[in-house]
Amino acid sequence: MLKRKEKTQIETTNLLNRLVEGTKIAGDVITSSILFVEGEIVGNVYSQSKVIIGISGKVFGNIKCLEADIEGQVDGSIDSDGLLILRDNSKIIGDIKTVKLHIEEGAIFLGSCQMIGHETLTSQAHLNPSTDSIDE
Repeated sequence: MLKRKEKTQIETTNLLNRLVEGTKIAGDVITSSILFVEGEIVGNVYSQSKVIIGISGKVFGNIKCLEADIEGQVDGSIDSDGLLILRDNSKIIGDIKTVKLHIEEGAIFLGSCQMIGHETLTSQAHLNPSTDSIDE
C-alpha cells in the first residue's frame, strides 16, 4: 500500500502575488502566500510562504520567509526557515540565516551565513527577547 505524502504549505497554496518588471514598491510587503518579484521592492519582505526573486527582481531590504529562490538582487539580510536557493545570476549583499542552502556557480554573495537546524528554530521560536536574558 502506498503512503500518501503530506503536502507542505507551499504546495497547497493556490495564491500567488506577482510584482512585474517595471513596478516599484516603497514600503514593507507582508504576505501569507507565495511572492514572485520581477520588479523592485524598497522595504522589508515578510512571507509565511516562498519568496521568488526573478532575474530582473530587486529587493532593497530584509527578507524573512519560509523558503526563497533568488535569481535577482537582494541588498539586505535573508532569513529562511527552509531551503534558500541562490541561482547563478543572483547577487546577495547581506547576511543569510537558513536551514538549507544551495548556491549555484556564478552566484555572488557578500556577507556571512549562519546555518541553523530545526532544533535551533524551535528553541528560538520560544525565546522572547524582552523577558529572556543571557544571565539565566
